[in-house]
Amino acid sequence: MSWLQVTARTVRDDAESVMECMESLEALSVTFADGADDPVLEPAPGETPLWQDTQVIGLWEADADREAIQAGLQDHPAVQSLHVEILEDRDWEREWMTHFEPMQFGHRLWIVPSWTDAPDPDAVNILLDPGLAFGTGTHPTTALCLEWLDSQPIEGRQITDYGCGSGILAIAALRLGAARALGVDIDPQALEASRDNAEKNAVSDRLDVFLPEQMPEHQSDVVVANILAGPLAQLSGTILSCLKPGGRIALSGILEDQAEPVMQAYRHRIDWDTPVTQEGWVLLTGVSSA
Repeated sequence: MSWLQVTARTVRDDAESVMECMESLEALSVTFADGADDPVLEPAPGETPLWQDTQVIGLWEADADREAIQAGLQDHPAVQSLHVEILEDRDWEREWMTHFEPMQFGHRLWIVPSWTDAPDPDAVNILLDPGLAFGTGTHPTTALCLEWLDSQPIEGRQITDYGCGSGILAIAALRLGAARALGVDIDPQALEASRDNAEKNAVSDRLDVFLPEQMPEHQSDVVVANILAGPLAQLSGTILSCLKPGGRIALSGILEDQAEPVMQAYRHRIDWDTPVTQEGWVLLTGVSSA
């Protein structure tokens, strides 16, 4: 089956109005996309962020009234331009799967999608499929954290993964020999994803996950937090409370020009190593001095 796809270019403030117009024209689905490579990195809690230059993309069955759809959208005052195309039917699941292959981090650690074979059966292989929760190893911040974990003497230690997302960092630590892990996230879907992924990797008996308000008092040997610079600075007291004296910490989700304010928020407790950068993102690591 083929599909009619119509892309309307507009601005952020008018995107919802254009979406409503598409819905009135009986679009089967409507999505938003970045129209000018302008990433939204740090939305406020509860906010649905859009780009200043936004594409509103509607999908109809191929035999829909193309002329009526175009006319209806061209009459909308906020639509700057239209692009109409026919999408030929494909095996979309297989198309999607081809974008994800096994990835190596450090010397021992591999992230392996469930539909592929592990390149090195003797390595520490983590089965993890792309999903709704952030964290599959493809983003530089996750890669930096995984490479750091692979380099650490983590056997027998306890780890806290603050902002656990898919659970990838906690699960990696457990597979690398950590005794227990605690994951924290504000999104219940992330906690569910972490539980599911822990089950797939046979470490569910050593991973506990919590919403922030449910997190028990505890201190871990290692704390990792791969979120964003603003929350990392704001939550410094909470994150530091999870770290034992002499424990190791790793913070990521930080752009290069954001590193100094984050380091400053933790400096009273953390002796920082030299920051590590990858594609404009920074990993901050250090040791708790008290």
